[in-house]
Amino acid sequence: MARKPIVGGNWKCNIPTMKVATDLLDAWKANPPDASKVDMVICPSAIHIMPAKEQIESLGMFVATQNVSATGFGAFTGELAADHLEDCGIGWTLIGHSERRKLYGETDEDTAKKVEKCQAKGIKVIFCIGESLEEREAGKTDEVNKRQLSAVLSAIKDWDSI
Repeated sequence: MARKPIVGGNWKCNIPTMKVATDLLDAWKANPPDASKVDMVICPSAIHIMPAKEQIESLGMFVATQNVSATGFGAFTGELAADHLEDCGIGWTLIGHSERRKLYGETDEDTAKKVEKCQAKGIKVIFCIGESLEEREAGKTDEVNKRQLSAVLSAIKDWDSI
């Protein structure tokens, strides 16, 4: 059986206020996605996740975090553990986004730990891979993508959640 397509929208840090988020979601009410044909996943900024969650889900879409911690609970300022997502009913997350890798030094090993944490909690992962512009221009696209995927293969136990 073919997998249902997934369409994701990452708000990044571009939605400045809850009013803007609500207005955007209100605009989708006129033409919501057909949940029988596609899974639509919206990744609000962390501060907007819980206030927007009910409205997003009422449109037949799923909520995802833009990042998840490689740790569990503990003294990790600013982190969102997979346990937090599970507790709040957030069933999806992004892992490995190029901005996390480039701007915050996220490594392939970090992404593997994050995938493992999410798999253990039943959180679905949108796993991001891809080369930088410099790597593309150097002809290293395949090498980078293979390296990034290879790092997480042993952590994946449930391919339906990736």
